[in-house]
Amino acid sequence: MLLELKHGRVYDPTHGIDGEPRTLHVRNGRLCAPPRTARPDQVYNLRGLVVMPGGIDPHTHMAGGKSNLGRLLLHEDHRDHPVAGGRLTRPGSGHVVPTAALTGYRYAALGYTTCFEPAMLPANARQVHLEFGDMPIIDKGCYVLLGNDDVLLETLAASRHPGQAIRDYVAWMVAATRAQAVKIVNPGGINAFKYNQRSLDLDERNRGYGLSPRHILVELARAVHELGLPHPLHIHGCNLGAPGSVDTSLRTITALEGIPAHLTHLQFHAYGNAGKRGFSPGGHQLAAAVNNHPNLTIDAGQLMFGQTLTASGDTMHQYAAREHARPRRMICMDIECEAGCGVLPFRYREASFVNALQWAVGLQLYLLIDDPWRIFMTTDHPNGGPFTVYPKLIRLLMDRSFREQQLAEIHPEAAAMSELRGLQREYSLYEIAIITRAGPARSLGLQDRGHLGRGAVADIAVYRPQRDAERMFSAPEYVFKNGQLVARRGRIVALRDGQLLEALPDGMPKLSRPLERRYNDSHAGAAHNFPISNDELAEINSQAGIC
Repeated sequence: MLLELKHGRVYDPTHGIDGEPRTLHVRNGRLCAPPRTARPDQVYNLRGLVVMPGGIDPHTHMAGGKSNLGRLLLHEDHRDHPVAGGRLTRPGSGHVVPTAALTGYRYAALGYTTCFEPAMLPANARQVHLEFGDMPIIDKGCYVLLGNDDVLLETLAASRHPGQAIRDYVAWMVAATRAQAVKIVNPGGINAFKYNQRSLDLDERNRGYGLSPRHILVELARAVHELGLPHPLHIHGCNLGAPGSVDTSLRTITALEGIPAHLTHLQFHAYGNAGKRGFSPGGHQLAAAVNNHPNLTIDAGQLMFGQTLTASGDTMHQYAAREHARPRRMICMDIECEAGCGVLPFRYREASFVNALQWAVGLQLYLLIDDPWRIFMTTDHPNGGPFTVYPKLIRLLMDRSFREQQLAEIHPEAAAMSELRGLQREYSLYEIAIITRAGPARSLGLQDRGHLGRGAVADIAVYRPQRDAERMFSAPEYVFKNGQLVARRGRIVALRDGQLLEALPDGMPKLSRPLERRYNDSHAGAAHNFPISNDELAEINSQAGIC
């Protein structure tokens, strides 16, 4: 089937196309050259409409243990937000942590076609892939969580030069769990929590293994880089949320010594300790550091006001935040010998000095980091807010007057301290296409998406221009997945299965005998049973069908 999308205003930053009228052709799910003689089977006249590649969310907690614990913990979210099934769609529930199928529907309805779960514990890998099988339409990938597991820490502690062993272990873990990238959370800190340490700074030693976060972080970042994985180490650093965390972030950047890295939800690591409240913005300092270190990309983890749920592998931080839970509940747990997690509900309030300053700091990062190719749009769903708030965040970035209006409504001391009022930058549609599509695709090594060139997957979102960018991006006129129309004006009109994206799909690296012994000694299951096979994935997909 040949599809023609004609006369739309195309925004494709990968190819430098900035709102030019173009006609696109699709055959067999991919963009193709204009046909010489064949007539299209279907034509859409997009004159005056905005055409972008499908959105890519590089960091969204949508599957795995934390998501399920969150659904359990915030039961009101599901009681109060039921969604009836339709002719095509299944029933679901939840606003903050929606059920798996509803997650796929809502992302597709917003024009997003590829999403990545950023914190998959190896022990939970099969569960994550089972949930992926239950998410329709969107393509999915995941980042395997390392850096607090006993095998890696023991290997680091046993040798001064563990480089080859670390590389072998990382490659095996990525392939075995069918991951796209490697994530590290509070390096060594989650493990240290088991030894009753309640904080761990960058150069403080873990009591269990005598390793500092700096050592763990640098060794793992180097291993990921030397293996040539498409995405650099995805780093959730030390001291998340703490006053003075900006200093830790700056020292982390220096510690990397130019090794490529991605600093995730950086807003939560951008606080000083100045002022009478001992809490101040550090967005200017961190933005300057990112501007001066071309080895870095970041996502902001923007905070948005309202009820949400914080779900993180950072047990230390979640334990420290337990008194602020709203409603007053939490789950804190250890998982195998790999890591842990903490889950607690939270409500961000405009009237709160701390929350208001956090909101402003995130926006500062977007507005002060010069190169939009190196900052990606996230809310660290659901930690900073559910992904369904993305249209409002886009409006905050594109519309200075709206931003000033919102600034006037937050805690006045936070507004005055933030220095946000003096920032005049407004994002263009071209820059929005970079931070939501082209930039994440480049960082993740996704050569066939995030752009509209020939050979790309025909994931296409079409928007009707409006002065109110929030309304514009809330309900795309059309969303195509692999060339098939799947959503129209915010409603799902067709279903299809998504694809799994993984970094090492063509082979299973071998684990050395010493590493295999370490794994077997510290886990309930044996290493030879751990890798997820092609047959297992095929069975998951056959059972899921079209969700």
